[in-house]
Amino acid sequence: MNHWIVAPIVLPAILAPFIIMVLRYHLDLQRIFSVAGVVALLGIALTITAQAAGGDIQVYELGNWPAPFGIVLVLDRLSAMMVLLTALLALPIVLYAIASGWDDRGKHFHALFHFQLMGVCGAFLTGDAFNLFVFFEVLLIASYGLMTHGGGSVRLKAGVQYVAYNLLGSTLFLFALGTLYAVAGTLNMADMAARVADLPSDDTALLRVGAVLLLLVFCIKAAVLPLHFWLPASYASAPLPVAALFAIMTKVGAYSILRMYTLGFGPEVEATQGLVGTWLQPAALVTLAVGAIGILGSQHIARMVAFCAITSMGTLLIAISLFTETATAAALYYVYHSTLATALMFLVADLVMERRGGAITPTAPMPQTGLISALFFVGAIAMAGMPPLSGFIGKLLVLDAARDAPDVTAIWAVILIGSFVTIVGLARAGSLIFWKSHDVQHNTERDPENEEDITAPPAPEPNPGLAFTAVFAMAMGLVLLTLFAGPALEYTNKTAEQLFTPENYISAVLGGDT
Repeated sequence: MNHWIVAPIVLPAILAPFIIMVLRYHLDLQRIFSVAGVVALLGIALTITAQAAGGDIQVYELGNWPAPFGIVLVLDRLSAMMVLLTALLALPIVLYAIASGWDDRGKHFHALFHFQLMGVCGAFLTGDAFNLFVFFEVLLIASYGLMTHGGGSVRLKAGVQYVAYNLLGSTLFLFALGTLYAVAGTLNMADMAARVADLPSDDTALLRVGAVLLLLVFCIKAAVLPLHFWLPASYASAPLPVAALFAIMTKVGAYSILRMYTLGFGPEVEATQGLVGTWLQPAALVTLAVGAIGILGSQHIARMVAFCAITSMGTLLIAISLFTETATAAALYYVYHSTLATALMFLVADLVMERRGGAITPTAPMPQTGLISALFFVGAIAMAGMPPLSGFIGKLLVLDAARDAPDVTAIWAVILIGSFVTIVGLARAGSLIFWKSHDVQHNTERDPENEEDITAPPAPEPNPGLAFTAVFAMAMGLVLLTLFAGPALEYTNKTAEQLFTPENYISAVLGGDT
């Protein structure tokens, strides 16, 4: 068996407890091992992506127990590209957390960070629905600790809300798995897909109930309206480097929809036919619209970026809900863009809040305002989908994929009007924070969101050079995604083709000797 497949899970699973038990009182050593672990994860992710690029689907059987009796990990193009995205996101974020001193404001930041990476990578690689639930819980438990890192009553209140809402989602997940197991007799994704296809028509009602519950759970994770209420307050109140890492968590929900509804509940299954398009598409359109309005009405930069995350998820899920190869390829390209753009905006927001507070009102000019405004400008262009960056390419691909959809007029109108409103909202915030700040005197307002006096001199960053390097690296990722859009789209097209031929996945998991 190819042991590279299990390495993205084993590496952080070993490193996190090592940091807690051996290095808990040595912050410098924690930082060294943490960065080394993320660099190693990036190397592993590049290796397995190269292995998956040929189109072969590889299976790793834990304990040499074959599917469906044992737990399996499955490496295909989709899982490989999502693990690579996780590693590419984690490296600049951990460097920024170290450079800005965020990792020293609470306990166990680096251990929780790697437990989070373990859960995310496990969710992308697992071939079993119950283990998808297990890895969801691993990443959520780690995220609970990261949410409240640094303390504060506002952060604790948002963390409790985040915990309560996600526990509800976990409970629904168990109900969905129980329902599906009662129908299919298995939770291995490939085995479930094979059995669901052979179910008699009399048993399809319970199957549809399970599929609807599962879609509801994934929509909670993906922050689809009206299940998005947890995201703005939670992301805006979390430490913003943590919120930047959380940009991948909503993509776990989108990934799960793609995986489960192309494999087990695809259009050829009569009981679940049209489920994603009928239910998901209207919710995704409303999610995009509400997110854009939230950007325009936000009075705090962190909350504004949280609504940017909601808007990007709306666009992504519109593409997924079209449920065609072309639309899925566009969605996969947009996954990379939206994750990097959202993380970039959260890091820029943290730079702003550390220097002048988060309220979107004119104040005295802050240090390094020129660099930060340039980074904000790049992030705003990317998030709004303006040329020449990858957001423009991604939205153009989604619009093109929707040309033959029954609701093409509504899709085009919501995406284009939402993009315009997003541009206006981000331009308003940028002008108030960076431009009009040069025309006012130092004032004495308090920042109600952060409970900090924005007139107090900010604590100097331990290493501002490294912090800016990490943020510029995130911006450079968007530039590279634009310059290499051709190879990226070639990969996503092949990935979409592989997703819509589920028989190859099923035969690889159930029919081979590996």
